[in-house]
Amino acid sequence: MTLVWKWNRPVTVREVLEDLQQERPIAYTTVMTVLGNLHQKGLVRRQPEGRAYRYEAVSTRAAYAAALMNDAWSRSDNPAAALVAFFGMLSEEQHQALSDAIRIVHGPGTVESPKGR
Repeated sequence: MTLVWKWNRPVTVREVLEDLQQERPIAYTTVMTVLGNLHQKGLVRRQPEGRAYRYEAVSTRAAYAAALMNDAWSRSDNPAAALVAFFGMLSEEQHQALSDAIRIVHGPGTVESPKGR
């Protein structure tokens, strides 16, 4: 998924393969299988192009991360406690990013911070 997001446009198996081969040897069929699995999971859509497909991410990386966090949070039997535990794990940079995001969503001065800093 990282490479599909990086390209930020529909990509072929060959393009992903060539990108991956800059780091390590990998088989065309391996890349084809992984992209096929991502398609089956609904993470990418594909469009036929000749005898191959072009694959495109269904959502942005940020939206995917948000969906994962929301899914994990919604599975908790105590969502408030889960959030408190999560906030306690944040680094200073993450805390600042969260504070910035809250200000973007709710406007300045609406929420001081999740950690009370």
